[in-house]
Amino acid sequence: MWHFLSSGGGWLMELRQLKYFIAVAERLSFSKAAQQLHVTVPPLSRQIRQLEDEFGVTLLARDRRHVALTDAGRTLLREARALVAQTARVSDRVRLAKCGEAGLVRMGIAPGLGEHVSRVLLEHSKRYPAVEVQYQEMLSGLQGKPLLEGEMDVGFVRCVFDSFQLDSEILFEERFVVHLSKDSPLAKRRSLRIKDLVGETLLLPERQYCPSMYDKTLELYAQSGIAPNVLHVPLTPSPNSDSQIVLVACHKGIFIMPDEASSRPHPGGEVACVPLEEPEAKISVCVTWQRNERSSVVLAFLESVRRVLRCSTEYSVATGPRSHVFARTGREVH
Repeated sequence: MWHFLSSGGGWLMELRQLKYFIAVAERLSFSKAAQQLHVTVPPLSRQIRQLEDEFGVTLLARDRRHVALTDAGRTLLREARALVAQTARVSDRVRLAKCGEAGLVRMGIAPGLGEHVSRVLLEHSKRYPAVEVQYQEMLSGLQGKPLLEGEMDVGFVRCVFDSFQLDSEILFEERFVVHLSKDSPLAKRRSLRIKDLVGETLLLPERQYCPSMYDKTLELYAQSGIAPNVLHVPLTPSPNSDSQIVLVACHKGIFIMPDEASSRPHPGGEVACVPLEEPEAKISVCVTWQRNERSSVVLAFLESVRRVLRCSTEYSVATGPRSHVFARTGREVH
């Protein structure tokens, strides 16, 4: 039973009373309204009288033959229609939210992943048009804190966070490419190996921004038995930013980064892009969320991620000291 209180608490009314009043006011007939509501006239008339008593006004001027709205009745009819409609919308939203069909999803997107995530958003919006999605571009290493503190629901990252409070699933892998000046002799190569980069300065953002990318890059050098000449540089949120272009074009060094459409050099520009042909020259892209997530809205969004990016047929990663992988069979793979 829905009840509505005035701002001063001076009166109380039920949604049923408003619906009864609307039925009578629209038909100007107690008998026709009673028939439509599947009630008898006496209880219907009693509910209208209670409503008038609560307001202290006459809503319907009536005699044995006619029923007419008073000025107060016309005002209540207008407001009651709006209130009943709003109540119906609230009920619908609550019902949809329970099924994951309405609500809010807040997410972070690591640089260069927008094209993939946009496919998820388009698909999800078709299935759940009432769901609002808020997103911001955020470096992978910086997404852990807002995820843990509940300020963000979902993160698209190039790392797996070492926390029992977060779950991650691998979506796909990105191959590495080398960004270097178009004037470099290496720019004419169809592909490169790490050994080809001896003598080149490796421009490397600080580890805190994307620890997995940082570690993987140095691991590739170590596996090739090469000690890189590293120059740490600031990392802007956008790949292929002006500062990165300037550094590479001016022969300050090279970047090794994932091969994503948004990070590829502009055709005819001063920077060339060459694939890095090492067996392990790749990095996993993951979706991450709180392990104890109970929101139907967020869980439905994660299902859209799996469906669009096909990770449900691959594997998921549980982080923490007892890190392991769940295969499709559900068995633990250590």
